[in-house]
Amino acid sequence: MSVYERLRELNIKLPDSIKPAASYVMAVQTGSNLYVSGHIPRRDGQPWVGVLGINISIEDAGAAARSVALDLLSTLHDQLGSLDRIKRIVKAVVLVNSGPEFQEQHIVANGFSETLVEILGDVGKHARSAFGVAQLPMGVCVEVELVVEVKPV
Repeated sequence: MSVYERLRELNIKLPDSIKPAASYVMAVQTGSNLYVSGHIPRRDGQPWVGVLGINISIEDAGAAARSVALDLLSTLHDQLGSLDRIKRIVKAVVLVNSGPEFQEQHIVANGFSETLVEILGDVGKHARSAFGVAQLPMGVCVEVELVVEVKPV
């Protein structure tokens, strides 16, 4: 089953892809690896803000991480021309905007990881780091960057 068939089966429509907010590109390919810039969550078109352990729940941050997964798939579609060119999601780095006592960054990251596996199957299983940071751009609750192995054209 193609990735697009799976998206239809799950009734998921990918959002419009985002454009760089500053002086960088959304992705760079070297060899068979594509390095994708960090993506932040949006809710109703606005940055999804919050600090875990202070003013956003783990459930809401997990939903925000899921939205990042969909944004990243949209970027991958734009960069590769087809999501079916994804050979493997290699590595995800998940940054969680965390208060000093919050220790469950990995649970927030599950919202991202589980979404990729739900859509991509085994291709979406990846190595991952999830850690707390004192602040993220615009006060968002989570940011994710990826390394993706791609199939040749």
